[in-house]
Amino acid sequence: MRSFLWVIVFFATGQVYTQQDSLVLGFKEYLGYVKKHHPVTKQAQLNIPAGQANLMKARGGFDPKVEVDYQRKEFKGTEYWDRLNTTFKIPTWFGIELKGNFQQSEGNYINPDETLPEDGLYSAGVSMSLAQGFWINERMATLRRAKLFREQSKAEQDLQVNEVLYKASLAYFDWLRAFRDAEVYKDFLDNAEIRFGGVRESALAGDIAMIDTVEAKIAVRNRALGYEQAKVKLMKTSLELSNFLWIDDVPVELQPGVKPDLGTDIAIDSTLEIEGVPLDSFNLDNHPKLMSLEYKIEGLEVDKRLKANKLLPKLDVEYNFVTETPELMNSFVTENYKGGFSFQLPLFLRKERGDLKLAKFKLRDAEFERDNAQVEIQNKVIAIYNELDSYIRQNQLIQDIVKDYSTLLSAEERKFSFGESSLFLINTRESKLIDAYLKQNEMENKFFHTKAMLFKSLAINPKML
Repeated sequence: MRSFLWVIVFFATGQVYTQQDSLVLGFKEYLGYVKKHHPVTKQAQLNIPAGQANLMKARGGFDPKVEVDYQRKEFKGTEYWDRLNTTFKIPTWFGIELKGNFQQSEGNYINPDETLPEDGLYSAGVSMSLAQGFWINERMATLRRAKLFREQSKAEQDLQVNEVLYKASLAYFDWLRAFRDAEVYKDFLDNAEIRFGGVRESALAGDIAMIDTVEAKIAVRNRALGYEQAKVKLMKTSLELSNFLWIDDVPVELQPGVKPDLGTDIAIDSTLEIEGVPLDSFNLDNHPKLMSLEYKIEGLEVDKRLKANKLLPKLDVEYNFVTETPELMNSFVTENYKGGFSFQLPLFLRKERGDLKLAKFKLRDAEFERDNAQVEIQNKVIAIYNELDSYIRQNQLIQDIVKDYSTLLSAEERKFSFGESSLFLINTRESKLIDAYLKQNEMENKFFHTKAMLFKSLAINPKML
């Protein structure tokens, strides 16, 4: 159940101001609430910590390790064996692993090759891959992918926040249009009621026919019907707007006394940060979607290099100095050592070659996606700029039309006062003027929607909210 916390929203922050005995919710303040409190924007903020956690997890592949293996067997008073094998390993970047080891074993049935000095045997050395796994291995690839994922998370966060703010902006613009439409009907309903009162008095005085009051009353009822329909639409848009208002994880519902800022057109460009961005200056290099795709491509290139590396044979070598007196540095001599190598190569490499082909296909698919997205964004932005130019001209035309219809209505009302016109002509002129006002509100709404679309196409995450 929604909580009516509008007092907290609109008074605690000091962002909403009073105008004509009503609360006005400004566009910038509204988007500020959305960005700060909306669950989706909070969810988007988890992307960066998740990327950091993933990077920390990948770096764990290079953490030093301590291994202890202890086994003992005793049966009927006989000690079969007592084995202790401890190892300290330090992985490094190029497939090289530094190792330190201590072994101790005793018992009646230990293998001959396990016979060690009484105080145990120490060893220190290195193991490494000379072919597969030298330039790149799973551990290195995971760390590189994690770094790319961290940067990709930042771009994804901007995209998610931008999407929420875009939808929230549309909800505000629709609310503003519904409010303006309701105001239009309310003003003309007031005019119709005043006119009806005047006509009724004139009819009662015998100056005009009584039938004229019916014409005036029909006009009042038509305006009242339009006003009621506009109020229903205003209520619906208010509820849609409320979907984006949250405070401390609690949804907030607008109260009827809260109104939109009628001067929103002045604040839109600065709030959405599209002010002063001409068509010839916009740059797609830092576009979050394209950056995200670039990081995705770089990650797939890492996968491709890893798959290509697996076509090489496995050649792992190991060399360890051994001594029973590690405290003496000169005891580590080349005559005392433990070493070896292992070699492995599949004869047909079908699995490895198949994995490499799949990695190349995925990489090419991502490159196609990036190229297509770049062209789509560029063409969409150009189309939006052209559309905005057209709406500027259309808005000027509709303003002129409204002005002309107002002039015609005023002239008709003046003629009616002289007895040279009729209520029918006045109502006709007034209906045309109402339609012009509604058309003006519609054109303004489309203009604002197009600005929001530009904001979305540029994937801007406003820093000033």
